[in-house]
Amino acid sequence: MVGVLNVTPDSFSDGGRFLDPGAAVEHALRMASEGADLVDVGGESTRPGAPRVPEEEELARVIPVLQALARSRFPVPVSIDTSKAAVARAALDAGASLVNDVRALADPEMARVVAGSGAPVVLMHMRGTPGDMRERATYHDLVAEVRAELAAAMARAEAAGVARERIVLDPGIGFAKTAGQSVEILARLPELLSLGRPLLVGPSRKSFIGALTGAPPEERLPGTLAAVAAAVLGGATFIRVHDVAASRQAVLVAVALRASGQSGTRV
Repeated sequence: MVGVLNVTPDSFSDGGRFLDPGAAVEHALRMASEGADLVDVGGESTRPGAPRVPEEEELARVIPVLQALARSRFPVPVSIDTSKAAVARAALDAGASLVNDVRALADPEMARVVAGSGAPVVLMHMRGTPGDMRERATYHDLVAEVRAELAAAMARAEAAGVARERIVLDPGIGFAKTAGQSVEILARLPELLSLGRPLLVGPSRKSFIGALTGAPPEERLPGTLAAVAAAVLGGATFIRVHDVAASRQAVLVAVALRASGQSGTRV
């Protein structure tokens, strides 16, 4: 279970709530107590249409939080959600132990930073940038193309020296995908397991839930829990969410159902 910690003023769901490092640390500790195995700290919104944040500003948002978490002897690992090599390098130096890159090492310098650090990395599928990804959600065969583009990202990482066993793949729910395409990715998630790496899925409060239910982001927990269960049943290893305690219950039930189905027993 990966808990989301956005230290941004403009994230689609919780922008501005955790800009203060003290509030961010308090929220991180809460998520750890609720069952988060990892907390993912991000200083740049990746909502559709979001502008790029200058490197200096992103550093100013995330590094004080990472340093405060390190001083607090935070009980679970912390990752940095960034596509900037300089931010990743500084975050790893400040105590982060994993890089979550929504652009899947599109920046060659990021590949070198990850390879040199030996840190695990999440490679997410996206076309373009958050600023223009909506215009790029055109596919002839959605899952085949996502699988091929994730395989290319993995090859790019390995060519830069990132060990295969340190790579996690994320199909990018909501990134360069319409609501219907996001639902299709969730429904066909098992087809991505052929890539041979663990999958991370982040459905939390996403716009496809709003499209299906009409609920605004702050009221999408029930839809999120359904998507979380579907992702686990589809083979996801990691789930990235805002609401850790509630999602943990959904994960535990879905894990039990998946295990029961694999063993052939009835629930």
